[in-house]
Amino acid sequence: MDLRQLQALVAIADHRSFSAAASALHTVQSNVSSHIARLERELGVQLVDRQGGQLTEEGQAVVERARRIGAELDAAIADVAALRHEVVGSARIGMIGTTARWLAPPLLDQMASLHPRVHLVIADGTSATLEPHLVSGSLDAIVVNLPQTNPELVARPLFDEDLVLVVPCDHPYAKRGRVALTELDGFRLLLPAPGSVFRMEIDDACRDAGVTLSPRAELDGVRLIASLTLRGYGPAILPATGASEGLRDFARVSVEGLPRRKVGVVLRRRGRPSAPARALLEVLDGAVTANIDPLQGLHPPSGA
Repeated sequence: MDLRQLQALVAIADHRSFSAAASALHTVQSNVSSHIARLERELGVQLVDRQGGQLTEEGQAVVERARRIGAELDAAIADVAALRHEVVGSARIGMIGTTARWLAPPLLDQMASLHPRVHLVIADGTSATLEPHLVSGSLDAIVVNLPQTNPELVARPLFDEDLVLVVPCDHPYAKRGRVALTELDGFRLLLPAPGSVFRMEIDDACRDAGVTLSPRAELDGVRLIASLTLRGYGPAILPATGASEGLRDFARVSVEGLPRRKVGVVLRRRGRPSAPARALLEVLDGAVTANIDPLQGLHPPSGA
């Protein structure tokens, strides 16, 4: 088993065909086919369905390990460069959309200033969609809702964020500016998808208060909820940073009884982050600290 065989398998997984994989690797299709055939002979299993270009179950298992191997090799190269007092390479971070909106700009600015030879990759997604990419090694870190329960990962808090009710300016609650959670009993809302960390936080608080919310719709993604709310499809409970723009005809209403959303950075438990990833994490902490503002609904993490 050698690196070229694993790279060929990863390329097929990413590009769905031998020809597209060959193009991505800047080689010819016969080379890719040869690498896969040798790898299959060595492992004694079929890794790729030749008809559809899809990985078999065994292929999926191998490609997950191959991605981690590739990430570790990249990290080794970057660490050697860092010993020569230059941080060079790629740092890849995923963020939930509402956080990426305000955190990505200072990250880009400060990484360009402090570490100009680091290629920064920022992926936007939900907590649920970003986690598998971290586990597989295609991301170095993710900024997501806490808590996280995957035993392969470890998290530390970054900040806490107020949850607010967003309603049209002509709504009675808008004039009051603050309501109790019990006043939302039976209230029709656009809600996060069941099973998401954000939805579980809302549901737990409502259960403790004896409140039942009535979903107008249940949606996967806070940015989608915010967009639909601001287009008039219904009120919603949103993180403060998800309800900071486009509010000319809408109001943010504080809700007594709702917990703050906890956001943290999550890493793989095993393995050492590469030098570019470590540089990114240091810049990340500074950017968050500089943007903490209780008036905007951002607070230091609980206990900090």
